Amino acid sequence: MSEPTLQIEIAGGIATVWLNRPDLRNAFDETVIAEIHAAFESLAADTGVRAVVLAGRGTAFCAGANLNWMKRMAGFSVEENRADAMALARMLQRIHTLPKPTIARVHGAAFAGGLGLVCVCDIAIASTEAQFRLSEVRLGLTPATISPYVINAIGERQARRYFLTAEAFDAAEALRIGLVHETVAREALDERVAYLAAQLAQGSPAALAASKELIDAVARAPLDDALIADTAVRIAEARASAEGKEGVRAFLEKRRPAWLAGSAPRNPGARP
Repeated sequence: MSEPTLQIEIAGGIATVWLNRPDLRNAFDETVIAEIHAAFESLAADTGVRAVVLAGRGTAFCAGANLNWMKRMAGFSVEENRADAMALARMLQRIHTLPKPTIARVHGAAFAGGLGLVCVCDIAIASTEAQFRLSEVRLGLTPATISPYVINAIGERQARRYFLTAEAFDAAEALRIGLVHETVAREALDERVAYLAAQLAQGSPAALAASKELIDAVARAPLDDALIADTAVRIAEARASAEGKEGVRAFLEKRRPAWLAGSAPRNPGARP
């Protein structure tokens, strides 16, 4: 019996989704894409999950598209290719819009679509030996489905270089251009990801989801009266919400908010 292409572990409110094709460097095909989409759909509805880590087994995070899948795509009609590409696009969108914070745990290769997976996560932590590449033009293709997320992460100017040269670059360069938030030694990667996941799990679930929506709304809008009014409505609704009221009460009463009931006590000297 073959190993599952995905493994999901949940502990302490943190879900880790492991890409589990180490022999293929976690390259994906239509089956893996569908399974990732389904996994994140399920995690979105799981009230016990507070944050999600996306990681890869073996020597690589994700080397992009599986070669056998690419061979099959070469024989597809335009309509078949469109449907296939939409499945990938919807999977990326599902991760990006997850109402829970996400962390990409990146090691080894993160190439092409694998680099796109890094960009759809809210936070990306890479080991210092990680390698990145947008290799599509070398194959006569474009990084179309991942492009909104990659350009959002690294900006148009850097995208012009790396989309067009298809050159590989290392974790230090990924940090410099904003693709990842931090780099750490490989042996420290799990500890750092666990620390950040624990920090995320301290937040109000409703406020975390609303904050993700807020970022998308503000980042793509002109700073005009409509945006000012929208932000005022958002904070008013947060203040009037059950978790907003509970969070403020808990802070004033110097106790833990209800959504952290049963978890380890916070450092009493720490700020919220």
